Amino acid sequence: MKLKEMFPFDSVLFFGNEDIEIKGISYDSRTVKKGWAFFALDGHFTNGKNFISDAVSKGATLIISDSKKENLAVSQIVVEDVFAFMSVFCRKFYRNPDQELKIIGVTGTNGKTTISYMIESILSYVGIPCGVIGTINYRYGDKVMPSPNTTPQSADLFRLMRDMADSGIKCLVIEVSSHALALGRTAGIEFDVSVWTNLTQDHLDFHKNIEEYFGAKALLFKGLANGKKSGTKSAVINIDDEYGVQLVGLIPPDVCTVLYSTKDNANAAFRAENISISNTGSSFSLVSPNGRLDKVEIKHIGQHNIYNVLASLAAAISCGIDFEAAVNGLRASRLAPGRLEKVDSQGLNFDVIVDYAHTDDALKNVLSAIRQIKPARIITVFGCGGDRDRLKRAKMGEVSAKMSDFVFVTSDNPRTESPQKIILDIEVGFKRSGLSNYKVVVDRETAIKEAIAMAVRGDIILLAGKGHEDYQIIGTEKIHFDDREIASKLLSLKQKSKKANKKASQGEFDFDGSNNS
Repeated sequence: MKLKEMFPFDSVLFFGNEDIEIKGISYDSRTVKKGWAFFALDGHFTNGKNFISDAVSKGATLIISDSKKENLAVSQIVVEDVFAFMSVFCRKFYRNPDQELKIIGVTGTNGKTTISYMIESILSYVGIPCGVIGTINYRYGDKVMPSPNTTPQSADLFRLMRDMADSGIKCLVIEVSSHALALGRTAGIEFDVSVWTNLTQDHLDFHKNIEEYFGAKALLFKGLANGKKSGTKSAVINIDDEYGVQLVGLIPPDVCTVLYSTKDNANAAFRAENISISNTGSSFSLVSPNGRLDKVEIKHIGQHNIYNVLASLAAAISCGIDFEAAVNGLRASRLAPGRLEKVDSQGLNFDVIVDYAHTDDALKNVLSAIRQIKPARIITVFGCGGDRDRLKRAKMGEVSAKMSDFVFVTSDNPRTESPQKIILDIEVGFKRSGLSNYKVVVDRETAIKEAIAMAVRGDIILLAGKGHEDYQIIGTEKIHFDDREIASKLLSLKQKSKKANKKASQGEFDFDGSNNS
C-alpha cells in the first residue's frame, strides 16, 4: 500500500516521500524486511529508538518514533504517542478489518478467559465462525497460535483480524487487558459489545493506583458510540461490582446498557436465582428479558462462574443470537484450560485442581467454589509473581490462610526478585490472619510433592497461580514447568507406592520410601 493512500493522520509530523510503498509493519527490528515500516516503541527494558539504524539496514523505508532522527535517509513520522498511532496506522494498512467482524471485547480483573470460551461455545453452537484472542492462545478456524500477551500489540492484532476476515470468520472475542487499553493497542477498533466482569486489585506495578486501573478499563466502554457500524452497540456490566456501578454512569447515551447480577437487583436484565453448586457443576434459575428458565445446568463450579455465564449470555444475545440457542450453546461449553481444571487423580481418593487465580479476589472465588463442594480439607499451594504488584501478596496470604486448611507457600514466576523476599511479603497476610496453617517450600515442585504426600481421602489440593502456563520465569530465563504435568507425575508415583505397599501388606509410604503407617 502506498503511504500517501493512508494519509491523512492527525497530529503527526512527516518527513520524506509520501509515494513510498509500505509492504509490512514491525515493532521488532529483527523481523523488519525491505519496504517495511518500523515503529520505535519504548519498552520496559529497551528503547525502540536504539534499533532504528538496525531497522533501516534491513530495508525499512519508514520510521515512526516520538522524535525525529537526524541524518536518516528514509521517511519518518513523528508522533507523541507511538503506541496509539501504531493502532491507527495498522487499521488503515490492514483495510479496517474491524468493520468486517462483529467484535466482543471482554475486560475486568477476573473471568475474561472463561467468558471468551463460553461465548465461543455459543457462537459455535449456532454455526457462526468465531475467532478468540486471549490469555490461553489466539485461535480461529484451524489455526491456533501461542499467546505472548492477553491482548497483542496492535500490529499483530490488526494482522490477525485481517486474516480472520479473509478466512470467513464473522465474530471475534477479544480479552482486552488494562495494559492494552492504557497503551492504545486497541485504539481505533470499533467494538460491537463490551463486557465488564469486575475490578479488584491487580497490575498496580503498572498502574499508579486502583482508580487509574479502572480508568484504563473504562476506555473500552467510553468509545462504544464511535464508529460507522450500523446497529446498536451494547455495554454488558456486572452491576454487583462496585466499579461496575461507577461504569454505568460513563456509558455513552446511544449505547444499550445491559446489566447482570446474581442478587435480587431489579435493574439487572439477566439474573441468576436458586444457585446450586456441586463437584460436577452448577445449576441456577435464569431470569432474563427473554423469559425465565427454572434450571440451567453448566459444567463449571462456583458462584464466580455464574457471573461468567450471565455475562456470556447477555453478550451473545446482544449480538442477535437466539435466546434458547444461546443457552444450549452455553450448556455445551468446555472448561477453559487451567481454570478449576482437574488433574486425573489416578484412582487416589482425593482431587487435585489447577487454577490460574493470581489475585486475592480470584483466589477467594476459587476457594469458595471448592469449599461449596465440601471436601474433607483444602490444601492450597500458591506463590506470587516477581516484579509485579507487591501489595496483593499479603492479601493473597490472608485469603489462603482463612479459606484453606493448610497452605504451602512457594514460588511462582519470581523473575528477577528473590523468591524468599516474595514469600516474606506473602507471610504478612498470615500474620494478619493470626493463623500459622502454612509451610514455606520455595521450590514449587517440592511444594506440590509435599501437598500430594499430605493428602488423604476426601481432600482437595488447589495448585493456584499458574493455571494453563507451562513455564516458570526465574531471573530472565523461561523454563518449562507445568503444574498439571508435575502433579500427574507425582500422583502416579503415589499410586505406585500405594500399590506396592498394599502388595507388601505395609502401610502407605511417601515418595522417598519412608514409612508413614
